[in-house]
Amino acid sequence: MALTLEGKTILITGASSGIGRAAAQLFAAEGAALVLTARGQARLNEVAQAIRHRGGRVATLAGDVGDEAHHRRLVDLARTTFGGLDGAFNNAGTLGAMGPTPSITLDGWQDTLRTNLTAAFLAAKHQVPALLARGSGSLVFTGTFVGHTVGFPGAAAYAASKAGVVGLVQALATEFGPQGLRVNALLPGGTDTPMGREMNGTPEALAAVAQLHALKRLAQPEEIARAALFLASGQSSFMTGAAMLVDGGVSVNRT
Repeated sequence: MALTLEGKTILITGASSGIGRAAAQLFAAEGAALVLTARGQARLNEVAQAIRHRGGRVATLAGDVGDEAHHRRLVDLARTTFGGLDGAFNNAGTLGAMGPTPSITLDGWQDTLRTNLTAAFLAAKHQVPALLARGSGSLVFTGTFVGHTVGFPGAAAYAASKAGVVGLVQALATEFGPQGLRVNALLPGGTDTPMGREMNGTPEALAAVAQLHALKRLAQPEEIARAALFLASGQSSFMTGAAMLVDGGVSVNRT
């Protein structure tokens, strides 16, 4: 069976841990050349070394996804190293300022939107021209069910920033669909990642979150990565503008 990303160059943000790390490993196994970014170079190097050990092709560049110049450099890296860009999984994000809404500072609010929403806009701004130069492509953005199908108290900045990603995806899909570009949002449920454990810091809290899902468990990062692969690949060739829930039934569960 042909590899689903053979001959493609894919950029992944937030690639050093959790869903992004799992996606990097999976996409490489499916034949993609990768450009990986995250804040810390050391952990990026670990991911890249493991991929190269299995014969994969990867370039890395650490940086801040809230910095426009970083997105420009990432696209330039894809062009100079692999000849262009065919897709991106814009996965980097933060929980940001959490707590009762009146207690969230303006700086906390703006920092959360900068990482989760403004960074998504900056990614699209620089990735779209590179994809159009190839004649087609797929952009995938990580959102969340929080603020889309379920509200949680104390998560106003996180929910609003991630809901904004869905609006951005819909606008991009209609703007660039005629030129062969597909744009979709991936909305995971509770996933066993460092960020998930940060939000739910005890075994009891994690167990309580698992019970919110119809499947009565959390996702593993590899399960979400497989959904990202579907959206990034030609397997989802007639999907664009979608907010695809991969949430273990948390959005419908009432038990």
